[in-house]
Amino acid sequence: MKKIAIIGDRFMLPTVFRDKVVEACGDGHDIRLLEQPWPDEPMEHGYAVEGMDGLKEYVGKADDIIAFVGDAELVITQLAPFSRGMFSQLPGLKFIAVSRGGPVNIDMKAARDANVLVVNTPGRNASAVAEFTLGAILAETRLIRSGHESLRKGKWRGELYRADKTGRELSEMTVGVVGYGNIGTKVVRLLRAFGTKVLVYDPYVQLSADDRNAGVEHVSFDDLLSRSDLVTLHARVSDETRHMMNAESFAKMKPGAIFVNTARGPLCDYDALYEALANGPLGSAMLETFAVEPVPEDWPLLQLPNVTLTPHIAGASVRTVTYAAEMAAEEVRRYIAGLPPVNPC
Repeated sequence: MKKIAIIGDRFMLPTVFRDKVVEACGDGHDIRLLEQPWPDEPMEHGYAVEGMDGLKEYVGKADDIIAFVGDAELVITQLAPFSRGMFSQLPGLKFIAVSRGGPVNIDMKAARDANVLVVNTPGRNASAVAEFTLGAILAETRLIRSGHESLRKGKWRGELYRADKTGRELSEMTVGVVGYGNIGTKVVRLLRAFGTKVLVYDPYVQLSADDRNAGVEHVSFDDLLSRSDLVTLHARVSDETRHMMNAESFAKMKPGAIFVNTARGPLCDYDALYEALANGPLGSAMLETFAVEPVPEDWPLLQLPNVTLTPHIAGASVRTVTYAAEMAAEEVRRYIAGLPPVNPC
């Protein structure tokens, strides 16, 4: 019998984690549950709290997590923090499954020093984000946001049917996809169904044979910017990609082009984006992630009429919850059975 501490929240429900663990491993284990208040309450950031170095974002106080985990050997969580100081107080802890694409709530160097195996769930929300991205693209290309906002204010904008004002179909557009990982590949597949001309920039991967045969092109970053009617980001944040969309990048885009970011806020210089939207060359933008979250109420981009904004919800779906829990439960099963992990960090 293993002692398993499950720390969920109001998205990744602890009961769903538990049910998937029981399905995978049987009901003979000592399982304890804790529900955190996210997303109803915001995350903390590691750099803002003393003793939480090495953590980017998390939910929960160190002392509370230590008290709950206690003598558990295994932990499943999405957002609970695990810092170096916490590992030193949890000598029985040997395994953590993080139901996220990356273990940003864990000091990974400290985990390795403590001989704690950490696994994650890459691609858990890839389908959700890809679908959301298509919705974001259609909201801009077909003027859904513009028409909705006007009609809510009692203004019937019949002029949006004019040839010089109406939107464009994806079937006659070129869309540039930056990043060809779990999400980017799915976005490409969805765009192909619309008959879109798709360009991909990702220097670290090759296109699949299926995409190449369908006419998808693997191009340089500058080529993608200059040729695309719409650019959508799906890259990871790194020193190389941080602020990859900056004043120089926006200046290379077509007049009237559309910019979509459903990936990560640090990929974009938002001051430069504001200038590109307010003074050209961009026609509009759809933003799902931001440099600071929640965004300040007086943030200039909130005032622009050519921007659609959503509060970082692209990855939120019922299927994301169950799929991530299934992936975590399988990692627990493998650990208990003495098998190597599928997704070690």
